[in-house]
Amino acid sequence: MSIRHCSRCLYPETHPLGIVLDDEGVCSGCRVHEEKDFLDWDARFELLREMVRPYRSASGLVHDCVVPVSGAGDSFFIVDVVKNRLKLNPLLVAYNKQYNTPTGIRNLARLRTEFDCDFLQMNVSPASVKAVTRASLRLMGSMYWHCIAGHTVFPVQIAARFKIPLVLWGAHQGVEQVGMYSHLDAVEMSRKYRQEHDLMGFEAEDLLRLESGLAERDVLPFVYPHERELAQVGVRGVYLGNFIRWDTKAQHEVMMARHGYEPLAQQRTFDAYNHADSFHYSGVHDYIKYLKHGYSKVVDHACREIRYGRLSRDEALGIVECYQAVEPNDLDMFLDWVGMAREEFFECVNAHRNPRVWSKNGSEWRSRLFWPEAGSDRELPGCGYLTGATRTVSKSRRSYVLIGRGWRDEEGNARD
Repeated sequence: MSIRHCSRCLYPETHPLGIVLDDEGVCSGCRVHEEKDFLDWDARFELLREMVRPYRSASGLVHDCVVPVSGAGDSFFIVDVVKNRLKLNPLLVAYNKQYNTPTGIRNLARLRTEFDCDFLQMNVSPASVKAVTRASLRLMGSMYWHCIAGHTVFPVQIAARFKIPLVLWGAHQGVEQVGMYSHLDAVEMSRKYRQEHDLMGFEAEDLLRLESGLAERDVLPFVYPHERELAQVGVRGVYLGNFIRWDTKAQHEVMMARHGYEPLAQQRTFDAYNHADSFHYSGVHDYIKYLKHGYSKVVDHACREIRYGRLSRDEALGIVECYQAVEPNDLDMFLDWVGMAREEFFECVNAHRNPRVWSKNGSEWRSRLFWPEAGSDRELPGCGYLTGATRTVSKSRRSYVLIGRGWRDEEGNARD
């Protein structure tokens, strides 16, 4: 049975977040993206300004909101909007994903000091993180469950604990990628969406119930606060992307010029701006995505660039051809950390391949999607990313930065 792809971007109808193709073969993600070009974004920002007004402290001495951040992504842009445009006093919070690069450590230090904000970080025991990661690989074929769970739960835990009801997030993945909602819906962060999509259906309590090797202390940091506790505080999670014309490439370039954000070339995609903080997001984690769903992060990035008119569909297909099936060079690094043999790792991942996408002939897996199966050495379109594209990462450092310096030195440099 053939699998249809969007006639405008590259997404297949088997996208794990769910996607709809209309009578013209255009996907729901492309249709919702069209809103970016006709909504009155100045008016929408004023709606946001009025929405956050009741949360602003009269004295300015207490925290008005919680803002999740990392050493990558759109964190610099988000904090710039919150502090300099909305005039709020944010408490910055971060989950330590433990796959940290020196670049990510430097960016996080620069973020904290550049914007002069208070900061809290969740640091879970490495032994617990490894146990949870082994469990998530078996249960859902994911090495990144703990990163997503920690990043989405810690801000909510802090909001409830310190009675700061407003949590400000960046863009909503379901809006940006697949058009699950319109910008006008102004959907807010919810436990239901987090569980079903971000966490692939598994809450922390599910891991504890299904994996005999886990202890309660291993999963406790990832447990979402009870609805009763959230209701008592009035916690709500607002996505800035519903009120700002979100363009992560343009936003990063402004932050690089204004605040010194540091990009990092990636081995499986041309986007050097996002996920500069992780050794594995665009490496092993992305390769797992390809093995499970038949497409990888370069398709996400290429679809985004098509929608903004910065790539043609043919150029995007050429980029996918060059990157998609390339095996990352950080797998041994991860396996050594997590304590798992290569054979066991692939057994875990192969058990979670989408049967609609993949078929097996003997020992060979075959994809029903139209992506080429091997990389190419031909020159790639530059896509306008300032560091260019690369398919290799440095092997000079083969260990994570668990904890790094959290401030900049006297010369203004943030060091790991």
